[in-house]
Amino acid sequence: MDDFESLYKEYYPRVFAYLIRTTRDRQVAEELTQETFFRVFKKIDDYKGACSFYTWVCRIAGNAYIDHLRREKKHRPLTDEELSSLRSPGPEDTVLSRDTAERIRAAIDALPEPYRSVCRMRLYDEMSFAQISAAHGKTQSWARVTYHRARLMILEEIE
Repeated sequence: MDDFESLYKEYYPRVFAYLIRTTRDRQVAEELTQETFFRVFKKIDDYKGACSFYTWVCRIAGNAYIDHLRREKKHRPLTDEELSSLRSPGPEDTVLSRDTAERIRAAIDALPEPYRSVCRMRLYDEMSFAQISAAHGKTQSWARVTYHRARLMILEEIE
């Protein structure tokens, strides 16, 4: 039990951050993070080490989110205030104008699945293509092609 508690403490912030970017709703992200770790606790013996533990947990979190969407069939975006409280300045802010950055974020949010998920994992979570492919249960080639197509859709949208 102590081992699980240490895993929870180590991975909770990253999983929560992943889910808040995915759901764009703090309350839903908190609930899904708890659901994710409940599922992890129940299935910890199923983890075989084929991918990193974080990737495995993200896959469970993604499945919890999909289950949530199926149940709710709705999605509330974060308010401007919530979004600004989560946003941390980075290279994007220094290179791109605020307007362009917002247009890119909106274009990412408008992408259909799985493009949106792959794009967020790559850009926001800084996951490798190996981690993305494992999270989706696909090949690395699929992850690369999906990310490339997502980038093309984003460029088309913001031009």
